[in-house]
Amino acid sequence: MFAEVAFPISNFKTFTYQIPEKLIAETHVGSRVLAPFRRQQKEGIIVNILTSSSFKGETKLINKLIDNYQIVTPELWELINWISNYYMTPLGQVAKTVFPKNLSTRYKPQKLWFVESRIDINPLQFEKLKKRAPKQYEVLKLVTTESRPLQVSLLKNFASNPLQICKSLEQDKLVKLFEKEVKPNSDHFSFSPIKKKITLDRSQEEVANLIKISLDSNIYNPYLLHGVTGSGKTEIYIESVKYCLGKGKTSIILLPEISLTPQIAGRFRSVFGDRVALWHSKLNQQQRSWTWKEICKGTFKVVIGARSAIFSPLKDLGLVVIDEEQEASFRQDSPSPRYHARDVALMRARLSKAVIILASATPSLESYYNRQKNKLKYLHLPNRFGGAKQPKVHLVDMLKEQEETGKFGQVISGFLQNKIEERLNSNEQVILLQNRRGFSPTIKCGDCGEIAMCPNCNVTFSYHRKTNNLLCHFCGFSRLNEKQSCTECGSKSLLYFGAGTQKVQALLEETFPEASIERLDMDTTTSGINITKILAAFNNGEIDILLGTQMIAKGLDFPNATLVGIINADQGLYLPDFRSGERVFQLIYQASGRSGRHQKPGEVVIQTYSPDNPVIRCAAELDMDKYYEIALREREELDYPPFSWLSKIEIADKNYKRVSKLASTISRKIIGGYSGLEILGPAPCYIEKLRGYYRFQIIFKSQKVIDPNGKKLHSFIKTNFHGFNKNYSNSQSRISIHFDPLSLI
Repeated sequence: MFAEVAFPISNFKTFTYQIPEKLIAETHVGSRVLAPFRRQQKEGIIVNILTSSSFKGETKLINKLIDNYQIVTPELWELINWISNYYMTPLGQVAKTVFPKNLSTRYKPQKLWFVESRIDINPLQFEKLKKRAPKQYEVLKLVTTESRPLQVSLLKNFASNPLQICKSLEQDKLVKLFEKEVKPNSDHFSFSPIKKKITLDRSQEEVANLIKISLDSNIYNPYLLHGVTGSGKTEIYIESVKYCLGKGKTSIILLPEISLTPQIAGRFRSVFGDRVALWHSKLNQQQRSWTWKEICKGTFKVVIGARSAIFSPLKDLGLVVIDEEQEASFRQDSPSPRYHARDVALMRARLSKAVIILASATPSLESYYNRQKNKLKYLHLPNRFGGAKQPKVHLVDMLKEQEETGKFGQVISGFLQNKIEERLNSNEQVILLQNRRGFSPTIKCGDCGEIAMCPNCNVTFSYHRKTNNLLCHFCGFSRLNEKQSCTECGSKSLLYFGAGTQKVQALLEETFPEASIERLDMDTTTSGINITKILAAFNNGEIDILLGTQMIAKGLDFPNATLVGIINADQGLYLPDFRSGERVFQLIYQASGRSGRHQKPGEVVIQTYSPDNPVIRCAAELDMDKYYEIALREREELDYPPFSWLSKIEIADKNYKRVSKLASTISRKIIGGYSGLEILGPAPCYIEKLRGYYRFQIIFKSQKVIDPNGKKLHSFIKTNFHGFNKNYSNSQSRISIHFDPLSLI
């Protein structure tokens, strides 16, 4: 027997291997194998099994199977093939994404030493030990006070080598020493189980009943659940999952931000206990390995996590929920496959005959449009849960504020400052959004005018005061601001423009010295544990003011948060991207929804320099329908999604002339255009240089009236760019294909 094996390489070629006789019975299409490849042992996936081989040369043997039982369901294998075909990515690379490296069903949890005392210890033995071996005495004394076996490694505070001490005590028959497997603990990524007695209101019951009817039908059903902020969408998820589990089916809940995981995980674990698994990038290797193995075994029935959770190897999938489905973080732009988890989830649900719920208070324009065209069934929660009212919104014109106060470059307006003080005096909590981290986003020399730029990217450095370094938020390159002088002229007259979360925090600490203030952004959340710690402290009322980036703007529910302040609502508004207005509107609307979600009334203060901009105006009025109709008209006029299919070819090289020439060459060789196809470029990307590479792009827009399902554009891209590395690329250049890109920047 022979197997065609795909490896995670950049071409679509497969390689033929012989299956050892002892492995034939366990080998299937979709099995992961270790096989010799280019003088090394490499992990691949079997894409076909043959009874004979046409290969004339020596056929090498597969070394071993990675897993000890089959992990790929027929639906998951179909999904892998669909991703490979749709995103034009070799099967081996797709498999590497679906089944990450170093995960195997053969994983065994770490074994740890435990110690427990014997019941029949003579008091005289204690006294003798105290004189003869004081360290052993201290350890034995502690062990005897514990009702359960004690992990030996926890005794390091009492002795530098506690295992050796315990072994000595065991020889004297004073303790019992043993090893046992310990599953990795991920409880610190979740709030303690949050038990709530919930009675669904009328609109929630109607929505839940429609979902239950769909789950009974066992057919693919896609829904758009549009619920205003605080309408109780999480309760719908829980009710739906409960019903799904009752039918013997499993569920996946996708979240856009890791910061949303602790709170929703606490809610789910209070209802479903140990049947819930968490899956995101903050898990360490042991936690990931154990969790993945238990998912494969069927221990977990519900998986909650970020975009890669859509590949969870659950069997009998019945329900998929995508919370905050509009979020750009569901898109993976690098490495291949460059997929959108929402679209992959829709396909997985279709293949599994499952119900899928796209949920949001501010759906993406595509989902909103698809609901209008009846491609998604519409579920609506129009009111906040429990009778809570929408917050009162105040729009602060920062230009007027400057004229009236004479203070230019003010970060926190007098109006917002007064509102914060009111809340602190009332023992209520405040959430402040500043969607830019660091201290200052621009550093300029006051003498020569030089602006500090990242050498790898065509962007300015951001100054981070805590570490006193200049940091690029795109490539991560940093430089110590040790001399605090201009690199061009040596002047000490450096000017720091703009405000990031660090500057806002410094101003808040100066203005409200008695308040407890915490910051939640990429700099303070390098570990998932810290995210949980900060959010739990705010939830428990230990923090007065929570300041953060977009991480705090959506999905979170804090009963005592009654004021939301948006420091700079214009952030990102004028970027030259067709989605910039949509993103700003959604961020402001979602952030506003964190205020007054329970019985206490809420307020929102939006600071802006563009109070008459329709994006800002509609967001301040919390009028989603009005803004979306404006945005859809603009998109239709310019022929952008959802009225067209979009694809982007990005060409990158460290040499500008070479990338420019290659982009022109590719453009000239494009063949087979059709009516309804518009080709833009080649042209430099808005951020022309990124991570050391100069970038050009060619944009393809295919009108939906001519190409309703996108097949024409897909066929066109395949004709021109399948095997593009072989035809165009060289060792210095990179070419990538982006289907349905979220950004043209």
